[in-house]
Amino acid sequence: MPHIRLYEIAHARTGDKGNRVNISLIAAREQDFALLAEQVTCERVAAHFAARRPTRVQRFLLPRLAAMNFVLDDVLDGGVNDSLNLDMHGKALSFHLLEMTIPVPDAVAVAAGATRTA
Repeated sequence: MPHIRLYEIAHARTGDKGNRVNISLIAAREQDFALLAEQVTCERVAAHFAARRPTRVQRFLLPRLAAMNFVLDDVLDGGVNDSLNLDMHGKALSFHLLEMTIPVPDAVAVAAGATRTA
């Protein structure tokens, strides 16, 4: 089964407040939402963000929008106003999530015109 990056089948929106970030992951095609919900779990997201040391990762499914929202606690170096590391806030973290790879059936990779990573 090929692995592709999330940005090939989804897009993201984000926001940050204090030392917490929320990242919405939205399927580009509604029919890919179930695959995303199966593959992009709290555990996988926590592992992907391990360098940021989140203390908690929550996931909220929004199937009618073909989306999910992740809330990651303590990943912003104390918060936007406390951190000198502006690159790790908001949008930069959504791009980081979109770089995560997941296994997908060949048909999904072909339909997305995806570049296989493995």
